[in-house]
Amino acid sequence: VGNRDDSNLYINMKLKAAAEIGISANHIKLPNTATEADVLKCIASLNADPAVHGFIVQLPLDSNKPINTEKITNAVAPEKDVDGLSSINAGKLSRGDLGDCFIPCTPKGCMELIRQTGVQVAGKRAVVIGRSKIVGAPMHDLLLWNNATVTTCHSKTSTLAEEVGKADILVVAAGRAEMVKGEWIKPGAIVIDCGINHVPDSTKASGKRVVGDVAYNSAKEKASFITPVPGGVGPMTVAMLMQSTVESAQRFLEKFQPGKWTIQYNQLTLKMPVPSDIEISQSCMPKPIDQVAKEVGLFPDEVELYGQTKAKVQLSVLKRLKNQPDGKYVVVTGITPTPLGEGKSTTTVGLVQALGAHLHQNVFACVRQPSQGPTFGIKGGAAGGGYCQVVPMEEFNLHLTGDIHAITAANNLVAAAIDARIFHELTQSDQALYNRLVPSVNGVRKFSDIQIRRLQKLGINKTDPMALTKEEVNSFVRLDIDPSTITWQRVLDTNDRFLRKITIGQSPTEKGFTRTAQFDITVSSEIMAVLALADGLDDMKKRFGRMVVASSKKGQPVTADDLGVTGALAVLMKDTVKPNLMQTLEGTPVFVHAGPFANIAHGNSSVLADKIALKLVGKDGFVVTEAGFGADIGMEKFFNIKCRYSGLRPHVVVLVATVRALKMHGGGPAVTAGVPLPKEYIEENLQLVAKGCSNLNKQIQNARMFGVPVVVAVNAFKTDTKAELALVVQHAKEAGAFDAVECTHWAEGGKGALALARAVQRASQASSNFKFLYNVELPVVDKIRLIAQQVYGARDIELLPEAEEKVALYTKQGFGNLPICMAKTHLSLSHDPEQKGAPTGFLLPIRDVRASVGAGFLYPLVGTMSTMPGLPTRPCFYDIDLDPVSGGVSGLF
Repeated sequence: VGNRDDSNLYINMKLKAAAEIGISANHIKLPNTATEADVLKCIASLNADPAVHGFIVQLPLDSNKPINTEKITNAVAPEKDVDGLSSINAGKLSRGDLGDCFIPCTPKGCMELIRQTGVQVAGKRAVVIGRSKIVGAPMHDLLLWNNATVTTCHSKTSTLAEEVGKADILVVAAGRAEMVKGEWIKPGAIVIDCGINHVPDSTKASGKRVVGDVAYNSAKEKASFITPVPGGVGPMTVAMLMQSTVESAQRFLEKFQPGKWTIQYNQLTLKMPVPSDIEISQSCMPKPIDQVAKEVGLFPDEVELYGQTKAKVQLSVLKRLKNQPDGKYVVVTGITPTPLGEGKSTTTVGLVQALGAHLHQNVFACVRQPSQGPTFGIKGGAAGGGYCQVVPMEEFNLHLTGDIHAITAANNLVAAAIDARIFHELTQSDQALYNRLVPSVNGVRKFSDIQIRRLQKLGINKTDPMALTKEEVNSFVRLDIDPSTITWQRVLDTNDRFLRKITIGQSPTEKGFTRTAQFDITVSSEIMAVLALADGLDDMKKRFGRMVVASSKKGQPVTADDLGVTGALAVLMKDTVKPNLMQTLEGTPVFVHAGPFANIAHGNSSVLADKIALKLVGKDGFVVTEAGFGADIGMEKFFNIKCRYSGLRPHVVVLVATVRALKMHGGGPAVTAGVPLPKEYIEENLQLVAKGCSNLNKQIQNARMFGVPVVVAVNAFKTDTKAELALVVQHAKEAGAFDAVECTHWAEGGKGALALARAVQRASQASSNFKFLYNVELPVVDKIRLIAQQVYGARDIELLPEAEEKVALYTKQGFGNLPICMAKTHLSLSHDPEQKGAPTGFLLPIRDVRASVGAGFLYPLVGTMSTMPGLPTRPCFYDIDLDPVSGGVSGLF
């Protein structure tokens, strides 16, 4: 602070020394008008900067504003306080914690000079003259903890000469010229003179010379070793500053070594019977999320806190860790489920709790963010269950960090742009459109970047708006959208049955231009799928631009880029691209990011979350992610779509099975949400289980088809018998699973998934020969057929006329080489939800094919799929409430 000549001299000495040995050093200059707040703000920035290993505040602070020096020195993070002046470092030194603190540079240099003499400090009598915080007091402590007998003297010591005469080691830092006389000194003593004083000397050009606190000429006759002034302690002080900075960098690298975690796990207090999910969640005290971030090796500037329990993680961490090896990649999937679900999310959380809190492996869970539609509708929350949850569950299930709301806004901006463009083209001439699209601002007309891209797409290589011909203006301003081809719908994150089909444009201001449209649920938006598959902001923006929203009347695809909305979408979505950090009940880290549907989209959490997690866990760690629905849907898309775009290769498949679902596949009665289970599911029935294992066998085959080892997790319910569970394990192993284990994690947390965790560890060491099912260059129909025959067990496929037309259209438009994302019922391997087990020989009907070009796949519609449910007679929200005093949420299952 300020511009003192002496301070600048000292700083330049330090900068020169740093440059000589290869330390990157710079001088931050604040003006002499700087306030205390200005200095503290600068210190806080340096404390948080992982690129800075140490910094010093040059004293005195030359400001015309009042500044508390003690407050400033104590604001420096102790781990970066290479001057050793903070109270924390001073306290550690006084306690003897020499290996866990920074020692002030002058005493440290003095101690190094004493060591250089070869004289043993232990057992010697030492005298320190001076008691300043910078030299005297820390010098006393340093000598004491090196086992010298130490006496501290000062200006008030009445027997100073007598005390000096006893000293084997004398350190003087009194600030008084030649105060210590040579005759006081014990013969053979070591004398360290820290003083710098100016005394008159007419022989010098400056009229003065520098002397120390010791009368050097007489003292050197008595001392065995003595430091000169200048040129003694001063250079050592600078050298020790450099040494402390190197030590700080070494400590930093050791502490923040990628993959080296020091993590605090939470102990569960298990209760029987198991309480409700929200009761368990609210009984847990989550760690502060910044602590979780620090535990897994994230730097403060890589984390954006959203309160105490959730945070976003910057993508810059990928750049920092780009040279680090990835950990083991595990995907959790399941057999064909009942409408109640078989516990994939619960198993995912249970597995990471077992690997982390019980086996002490670095492990991350990567899961999808749930939609509020099911949360307030019929299903309730989706944070796992029992003692295997992401917490706090109310944060997880509700707004989280607002990603889904941002998707809603972005999606509906596109929808508004489509209808507005149709309206304006119907009501304006070419020239009027052109004047409004490329307006004159201060007499200058200029194309925007996105308009230049449209011109290039049209083959018009011009940048001057005045140079376009009438024909080129017509091509530029007319998207000529065919309303019957619009595939882009409005969305909201609520199950609202009365918005399934609507008429828009009924206001008189729309001049009679009405059309039929609909609202979908937000998580079905292509923007959600783009978020899940993008590998960065730039890639996400490019995918937005490629999104096809309709076709022109000439059959050409109309994209978001054509609408001019790409940049705006990127702005709306700029924060959503950062994964959300949370934790499990047992304190293991979780990324919650993206939540695409598993039918019309690929049903997996984000590529970015997986990539960051794989770097953070290190080569021996694990990342466990979950694929939506059964293995025939979510897992197949995980392999053929997500892994294709991410370039990641999985090590293990965990296939979740339940006795309940296998009994259903074996011919048991229908299982319906909200209706008590029939007795067949409560009483032991080995015959039903054995027959239903046909579905388990097929899904094991499906996973092995991709060359990845399969571990079957038999999720045990309280109604299951030991014989039934053992039968499932036996069948799984006979069907080719690497291993199969019974799991009780819902009731026991990570402890109940220990056998599963150990099996996954072993499987991750087994050989894996991952391969895709198909080459994307194959014709669209061939790719669909391969999935139908190889994964579902179909005899063949049948394309209905509309599907045939779409295949021809998309192939013509250049989208034929995209992967396939089958939109099929999750309740059967076939298209018919009533067909259980492992049906074969059926003809799979493809009624339509649609394109998510930005996300990067075509999605055939298989059979007749149910629409998004509306609110039931008694929705979940009947039970959800807020305590106005505590702010606590209740009734969220």
